[in-house]
Parts: sequence; C-alpha cells; structure tokens
Amino acid sequence: MKIDVYSDMVCPWCRIGKKNMSDAIEAWHEQSGQTVEVSYHAYQLDPALPPEGLPFDSVMEKKMGGAERLRPMLQRVTDAGTAVGVKFDFDNVKRMPNTVLAHRITALLPADDEVHWIDAVMKAYFEDGRDIAQLDVLMEIAAELGLDAEEARSLLEAGEGLEDVKQDQESAQAIGITGVPFFIINNKFALSGAYPSAQFLEAFKKISQEA
Repeated sequence: MKIDVYSDMVCPWCRIGKKNMSDAIEAWHEQSGQTVEVSYHAYQLDPALPPEGLPFDSVMEKKMGGAERLRPMLQRVTDAGTAVGVKFDFDNVKRMPNTVLAHRITALLPADDEVHWIDAVMKAYFEDGRDIAQLDVLMEIAAELGLDAEEARSLLEAGEGLEDVKQDQESAQAIGITGVPFFIINNKFALSGAYPSAQFLEAFKKISQEA
C-alpha cells in the first residue's frame, strides 16, 4: 500500500493528521503484516508570504477575524494535539514563516529521511517556536538530525529542490487540493483532513479487501 501526503510544516492539522496516519500504519502492520510506503509532497498554505515570513499574531488575527477568535482556535488545536500525543506551544510561536526552503530540503532527502525531517521541523516550529523560514535555523535542525547540513546548503544555493516543490504544487492544483493534510492511498482513494487513526485503519482494510 502507498500513501501520498500533501502537507505544510506550519499546518497544525497536518501534524495531527500525520500522527494519526503513523499510528494507523503501525497498527495495520501489527494486524496484517503489510507495510505502507509513504511519500511526502509540498503544499504551502500561503505561498505569497515573503521569504522572511511575517509576525504570527498579525497574520493569524487577520485570517481569523481578530484575537478573540484566534485564541480559542489555537486552544482547540492544542487540545486536539494533546489527545493524540502531539504537543503545541503557541506561546512560543512568533513568526508565520514561508516554508519553501523547508520543502526544498525535504525534496533533496532520501525517502527514509523525509519523515524524520518533517517531524523535526514541525517540532522546532510548533513546540520550540524556531523560525523555520531562516536557512540557518533549518541547517541547525538538519545537523541535529545528523544530516549533512553543508551539502544541503550548497544544493539549496544551487537552486536544487525548487522544481520538485513547483511540481508538487502543480500536482496539488491539478488534483483539486485546496486544503491540507490530504492523503491519497494507492493513487485512487483520497482522505482530506486530520482523520482519526481508526478511520485510516478502516480505509486500509477496505482498500486491502478491494485489491
């Protein structure tokens, strides 16, 4: 079984949905013995952000219609994360970053490293409040993971990864994806949103039976 995941590192529901998917994959392997191949694809919630990003509160308050609406929404996300074992600390989050650099690095990594990179970038942003629009911050995260940060920097400076991100964005548009997380299973079954792990498992069972 194969899952293509479209997500953005600054999307909290993507982090929750990814955790639910991972839990379901683990449970599915225990039940069936089958493995699931996961490929991650770039999606930017706001590709129009300047490269350096913008202040988090001002962007989100404008989007939500004021601070009085933003705070309850962030609390709902925090509570939803806690329920599945994912931490959010929005008091630490000061910037709304442009994620194109982070996505480009994902595209440059071997498939086995992608999931660890995405997890680390999301943790750095949502828990530690690190500014993941900044190349130096991303290089620090890469080094912490044991990746070759200097090679990654050189590849980025050479423009590598840009075409991959562009192709993912064009694919998302062609498919009709307007929000993330978005999961495509075996190229024909789609799930949109942070589905609970139990619903992922139901989808796996149904797809396996139809195969």
